[in-house]
Amino acid sequence: MNVATATATPVRRSNTTYRWIRQFHLWIGAWGALAAVIYGFTGLVMNHRFGDGAWPQGENKELARTELQIPADAQSSPEALSLWLQSTQGLDAQVIRKGPPGGGKDAAKDGAKGEAKAGPPPKWTLSGGTATSAWSMEYTPGNATAEVKHTEHDTLSAFNRLHKGVGGGIGWTILADSFAIGMLLLGLSGIWMWARGRSAKDVVVSVLSVSVVVMLVVLVPALF
Repeated sequence: MNVATATATPVRRSNTTYRWIRQFHLWIGAWGALAAVIYGFTGLVMNHRFGDGAWPQGENKELARTELQIPADAQSSPEALSLWLQSTQGLDAQVIRKGPPGGGKDAAKDGAKGEAKAGPPPKWTLSGGTATSAWSMEYTPGNATAEVKHTEHDTLSAFNRLHKGVGGGIGWTILADSFAIGMLLLGLSGIWMWARGRSAKDVVVSVLSVSVVVMLVVLVPALF
């Protein structure tokens, strides 16, 4: 094997790897393009939801409020209440939240003894539905009744809910996870292609370093 052939072999392998990575990058980009539009648009909308010039966030319309009689066996835990709602009311609770133990945040201190007084018990909040049609219940343990509120969301509000992972169900969660993984792979493959054929110095002083610096300048004050 002469020198030219020995040199050409690694070059061909490098070119083949580059073509595969480039195709991979393009396919991942195509798969995540629609997600990028949806998440980018809704993220921009929600980022401007406060202040004098707040952008419209969509309309939410309360449809009905229904008072339910809660049986004793459904009052034992949020999970028991959730199972009861699903079996008797057809309401599948996708989110269950419960307050902290020990009387909740309203518990008080008893003067000099410093003993905790029993405050209102922590409430349980259960919610579910779809991105456009949602329900929620706030229940205080021990109460014999609870109220279910049904709400309708317009298109913009529904997309904002999907952006936050609310109301999409397991199908949307899996799809959104695939989009998120796709964005990670898109970034990594893009960095690899950018670095190909450049020295370490070129990569360090490139737009990659500028983006890292900008991210740090923005994130550090926001997080600390």
